[in-house]
Amino acid sequence: MTTNAIEIKNLTKRRGNFSVKNLSFTLPKGCIMGLIGENGAGKTTLLKLILGALHKDGGSICVLGQDNSAPNFNQTKERIGVVPDEIGFPYSMNAKIVGKVMRHSYKNWDDALYANYLKEMSLPVDQPFKDYSRGMKMKLGIAVALSHHPDLLILDEATNGLDPVARDEAIGMFAEFTRDENHAVLISSHIVGDLEKICDYVAFLHKGKLLLCEEKDVLLETYGLVHCSAESIAALPPTAVIGKRESPYGAEVLVRKDLLPGGMPVRSTSLEEIFIFMSKRDGKKEELCV
Repeated sequence: MTTNAIEIKNLTKRRGNFSVKNLSFTLPKGCIMGLIGENGAGKTTLLKLILGALHKDGGSICVLGQDNSAPNFNQTKERIGVVPDEIGFPYSMNAKIVGKVMRHSYKNWDDALYANYLKEMSLPVDQPFKDYSRGMKMKLGIAVALSHHPDLLILDEATNGLDPVARDEAIGMFAEFTRDENHAVLISSHIVGDLEKICDYVAFLHKGKLLLCEEKDVLLETYGLVHCSAESIAALPPTAVIGKRESPYGAEVLVRKDLLPGGMPVRSTSLEEIFIFMSKRDGKKEELCV
């Protein structure tokens, strides 16, 4: 039995002028991977490729031990809970009717679990979907995704539109989900702070390329920020400098801490800062190693 929920090797897909290029990574079971990238980086395209909603041009995608191009992949989809960036239930439906429809859509649908999620999320069961706020729609999508006992969650901006309290509750649900070592979560989000709270792994996607994919704690330990004058940047070892940001008040440099001289003061950094510096870095080399 595979220990990985998702295995992607040399994935390639062209859509018009955009392409996903030779992308490879694995998501181990029992883990949460955050997918970070600016608008148009290819996050939604990647998730659609994983789900088989788009056909790849090259490479391989294995989900829960099953090649997603196999004829019986639809059976594997029963084990995947999906929350798209736009929840698309008919406007005339309410949460109660959605539950009845899902009961006939998933073999493992759990009415009691669904009712419990609706209660936890304070969702009105009789209010038409057309009257839901964006945050309420997202909550309903999360409730549906979790209520058929999936082994894998694929979430596209699933915390978008939620207020801070609701986001914290959703994050808690995803973390609880992966307490089962056979479960895994792949979540994309513009709210990098949310991902930093819960992710075990982070994948940085930029213009269809994977800048890096690594354990979150390794990234935060490997990289740091140095504050110095613009003139002092040249004194830093070139191999240690990942990116820089200059202003009239000095410079901020993202560095590899292990490549700096001993004793140099380095400030801790965040996933968001790492991604911003890397996506803007100069030079031809796009892929980075940790």
